[in-house]
Amino acid sequence: MYLVERKGEAIACMLLALFFLGTWPAILNLLERRGRPPQHTYLDYTITNLLAAVFIALTFGQIGSGTPEMPNFLTQLSRIDIIGGVVLCLGNLSTQYAWAFVGTTLNYFLDGRINRAEILFPGVGCFLIAVCLASAVHSSNAADNKSKLKAQGIDTCMVKETLPYKGDLELGSKSTAPKVKFGTAEFLMEVENRRSIKVFGKSTLTGLAISFFAGGCFSLFTPAFNLATNDQWKTLKEGVPHLVVYTAFFYFSVSCFVLALILNITFLYRPVLDSPKSSLRAYLSDWNGRGWAVFAGLLCGFGNGLQFMGGQAAGYAAADSVQALPLVSTFWGILLFGEYRKSSRRTYVLLGSMLFMFIAAVGVLMASSGHRKD
Repeated sequence: MYLVERKGEAIACMLLALFFLGTWPAILNLLERRGRPPQHTYLDYTITNLLAAVFIALTFGQIGSGTPEMPNFLTQLSRIDIIGGVVLCLGNLSTQYAWAFVGTTLNYFLDGRINRAEILFPGVGCFLIAVCLASAVHSSNAADNKSKLKAQGIDTCMVKETLPYKGDLELGSKSTAPKVKFGTAEFLMEVENRRSIKVFGKSTLTGLAISFFAGGCFSLFTPAFNLATNDQWKTLKEGVPHLVVYTAFFYFSVSCFVLALILNITFLYRPVLDSPKSSLRAYLSDWNGRGWAVFAGLLCGFGNGLQFMGGQAAGYAAADSVQALPLVSTFWGILLFGEYRKSSRRTYVLLGSMLFMFIAAVGVLMASSGHRKD
């Protein structure tokens, strides 16, 4: 079994995990903006997310010979980390931000304080400031968009769906339809007409509630994984080895897959947030964008695996630095979706401050990395 033991290797795993975990939400966002039902996308995503965990467990978890204290993956298929997978699934479904600092603090104490507190907690502070700035950026950008539409005489509360042109708004189009510029009122209308979840005229309180719920879930899944692999609460009988990271990751992903399957099949027939109603037959025949959804699942699966491998070596509090995934997602949003184009100076100042604080948080949290003693 391959184990990450050096601090440099752990930081490399966390940086790669940050890139992977910041990229998959952008891909799902791309598909939603193209009009693909989110239930279809998430079902594709969750299948390959599980396959990535199986691949990691059967390769890294089986390299070399195990020991009684550290058995290989197939030797240890007996205990389960269900709770971690459940809260990760709920967090992914709800999506991003908030409360990452709660999980980081829990992991610091669960890990026996192996991370350097004088570095770790300033990093948590940077994280909290970045999250607050992210909310301010979203609010400012929404106000900018509303002003653009109002200048064109468009009331977002009265928008009715029209037929979208057949092209790709973000990546260009080969059709003869006129090309709209990023950041214009026309572009915003085209995106709204095409996307599967309509946002114009919706209450911001709904988005805030979903965001806080997601943040709560994201703050708990790494502490749950930490407990599964290190047994800080002494639930194992004497002589029973702790779960190795690959076995815990496998069961973690299985529970995530099962819950995602149940929820999204339910959402096919009983959609939420006015998303389109669908069916299993429609899902199975929908190949539009399936390749991207499959790719997103692989990125998330490998990203989570790398995060846990790095966290087991350097401390899960330091590994929580990958929760700065909005840093990467924002980059893709600007590059692919034209977000924040033609926005106000206030929005740009807030955006720059948010990115700076996320970068600072990642650097400081990784610098707090310790070394777990067996």
